[in-house]
Amino acid sequence: MAKRPAERAGVADIDCTGMQVLVTGSTSGIGREAALSLGRLGADVIVHGRDADAGAAVVSELSGLGVDAAFVQADFAAIDEVRSLAATVRDETDGLDILVNNAGGLFRQGRLTDIGVEYTFHVNHLAPYLLTTELLDHLNAGARVVTTASSAHRGTSLDLDRVTTVDRYTGTWAYSHSKLANVLFATELARRLETTGRDVVSNCLHPGAIPGSGFSRFLPGPIPQFVKLFDAVPGITSVEDGAAEILHLAVSSRIGDVSGRYFAGQRPATPSHAARDRTAASRLWRRSADLLGIDVPLGDVQSSAPTEN
Repeated sequence: MAKRPAERAGVADIDCTGMQVLVTGSTSGIGREAALSLGRLGADVIVHGRDADAGAAVVSELSGLGVDAAFVQADFAAIDEVRSLAATVRDETDGLDILVNNAGGLFRQGRLTDIGVEYTFHVNHLAPYLLTTELLDHLNAGARVVTTASSAHRGTSLDLDRVTTVDRYTGTWAYSHSKLANVLFATELARRLETTGRDVVSNCLHPGAIPGSGFSRFLPGPIPQFVKLFDAVPGITSVEDGAAEILHLAVSSRIGDVSGRYFAGQRPATPSHAARDRTAASRLWRRSADLLGIDVPLGDVQSSAPTEN
């Protein structure tokens, strides 16, 4: 019998009873497997997605395991729906112990959202940025924020001039750029949490190039030059493996104090040079707040030259 994600992550003996968890993009793929796995470990789970029927199915499966679970529907391209998701989480929980920013995708067509932001950047970065900042005061001491990035972030640099236009749009570049934003966001969040004295950690991960994850439905045909960017980690071949990567960051006792790191193969890895640029991370943080029309969350942090992780 194949090992479940918790066994693959070495966390099957972790007791998550009483923990409150939100996993975005958890109606399919690695998000679904991560949500089910956290439920099996005893956590109360909020399932998120756009498909109400798929969400109800995940909740039904969790309920069958004796898990307290609920589904919240939200389109990540709509600011009001992301804010509504955050409000529901605040209303229905006493505080979050684990926030998994997993929702996202690769999209063929270039288009702008209602606030004039390129769709891929909005869904993959701006929405989790907004959701996380909306929930900052609801994160319990010792909470963990886990963001699903990708080694597809390699080969691009931050270009904030392109996030409000679809000129020269290609789905692969937009996806890679948004994944770079995920890494920069996770590490900048960690710095700002530490600077403000918050007992919350933030890390991100490469889940692997995973058949069956649902990601392939976004691909516009054979694009081997893009697939090479994934730099797949040995052993990452399934949805269960990808979910194990999330579980490792979400509950493993081995990394409880680790923050601001990029992981692959359940180990800290070095992201690209552009992903280690603290000045770019600070610019992204402030620009994201500006695009959303909100105050800069967690104040301001002194930027520095790019540093190695």
